[in-house]
Amino acid sequence: MSNTPMAASPLTRAVLEIDEYASGLGWDQPARLFALVDTARLRAQEPALASQLGQEGPQESAALTPVEQEEIPAGKPLDEFLGTIAWPDAVVGCALTVERLMLPPSAEASVPQGLSEAKLAKWVAEHPDRQEVRMTVGVLRDGTRDSALRLREKDSPTEVLTGGDLVPGLAEALSATFED
Repeated sequence: MSNTPMAASPLTRAVLEIDEYASGLGWDQPARLFALVDTARLRAQEPALASQLGQEGPQESAALTPVEQEEIPAGKPLDEFLGTIAWPDAVVGCALTVERLMLPPSAEASVPQGLSEAKLAKWVAEHPDRQEVRMTVGVLRDGTRDSALRLREKDSPTEVLTGGDLVPGLAEALSATFED
């Protein structure tokens, strides 16, 4: 968490910690899902696990600890996979990091109409203005959300964009994992 601003909210710090972790793994990685747990509760209820995760000792009471979950099944659409998740009460939030291609707004007018999803993905992948982006989105049970975006061409901790509304669709999908 060396590049995480201490003045940031606990969720922002968790999202940036996950972004830094994903950055250390390099690009072209599969999506990764994380449970977010209250660090103080984790230390009290699971001291051995807290120690294993490096969360022992005095820390801010409002801190969140990301716990990586099992690998997301290959070949299953992300929205379908997220629809199968249910979290135990001890999980106060969740986060996902995923890589995607994006186009600048100026390319929107040139998108061919009537393409299948597969053909549209191929068109985007071949577009000269495409950008590779890693998105890390976190949500809490209370609806709080935050995101971190990192472009492959500007792969530096000082070039990470953060904000609560950067990836609204993914934030909504993650929030839905907490609905009954």
